[in-house]
Amino acid sequence: MQEIQENGAGKHEKQEGRFKSELFGWGESLLTVLIFFVIVFTFFARLIGVDGSSMVPTLQDHNIMLVSNLNYTPEKGDIVVLNKPNFYHGQPIVKRVIATGGDTIEISADTGNVIVNGTVLDEPYIAEKINTFEHLGDMTYPQTVPEGCIFVMGDNRNHSSDSRRSDLGMVDERYVLGHVLSVLFPFSQFGSVE
Repeated sequence: MQEIQENGAGKHEKQEGRFKSELFGWGESLLTVLIFFVIVFTFFARLIGVDGSSMVPTLQDHNIMLVSNLNYTPEKGDIVVLNKPNFYHGQPIVKRVIATGGDTIEISADTGNVIVNGTVLDEPYIAEKINTFEHLGDMTYPQTVPEGCIFVMGDNRNHSSDSRRSDLGMVDERYVLGHVLSVLFPFSQFGSVE
């Protein structure tokens, strides 16, 4: 009878040891994943939420986006997150790059068309054309974008504070936090953006 009790105690100790080993393994795995995410979101990408409707229909208020700045140079058509001091209370904003350094931009006061380097942009992503009576901004056109700067606009042109206003104007590329790779939340809108 004593032998049976000792064997039972030995099994219990083995099970307890196995449980501790598995618990340690899970803890180690969680720590590895946590370190991975900290490194990724510190150096390669970050999550940023949309605040407002200036990018409708492309992005919606409260979308969560994955943004990266890894080896990034702004290009026309990209959606970027930028943070210009003294604009929008120092909060990051999301806009589309319309023109880059050296480009000449014009907005037709008659039609609301956006013209870059003499060519009217084909913009299937906008909510509606600019209401030039109310939303042309205080910039005069044509404007040439200085090297190292970008001209940005929201896709919801009549509800966007953007480079048409002199308080934002031409944005130094150093203020760009990164370009939007995809929408992560809500899951119904999950995917890359164009």
